Amino acid sequence: MQKETLRTELNLQRVYQELLPTVYRVAYTYMKNSYDSEDAAQEAFIRLARCAHSFQDDRDLNAWMIVTVSNICKDMLRRRHRQDLNLDDYPELPAPQDEKHALLRALLALPDKFKSAIYLYYFEGYSVKEIAKAMKQTEGTVKSWLHRARKLLKQDLEEEL
Repeated sequence: MQKETLRTELNLQRVYQELLPTVYRVAYTYMKNSYDSEDAAQEAFIRLARCAHSFQDDRDLNAWMIVTVSNICKDMLRRRHRQDLNLDDYPELPAPQDEKHALLRALLALPDKFKSAIYLYYFEGYSVKEIAKAMKQTEGTVKSWLHRARKLLKQDLEEEL
């Protein structure tokens, strides 16, 4: 019994070390600040530790974690009762102007479903089929989201640059 507990703790520690950067990045794309992103990532790992779900391989676990942290962020944003601050009210904050930051701003401005699809496809290397399975959508829907997201990104970046 003690060996199983130790093996599980070591496995969770390995998973935490490997997936924390990805889970945090996904959370940050939703929450747009480090404090809320850390809370969402922590909650995702707590849910993983509580869940008795077995995963066939690491890709299934990665997809589950990404979808889980996305859902946690959506829930946090729904519950949020504070007003969003307008950055124009704070001129002392410098705004980065290079192309890399323009792309990041455009990505963060995408609707959640597009943002998740783009992130999984381009940053995590998932196929359309894998994304569809993880997000519980059809492949056609995911392809449509990717197409619309690319179109929105192109429009935003052309306007900004």
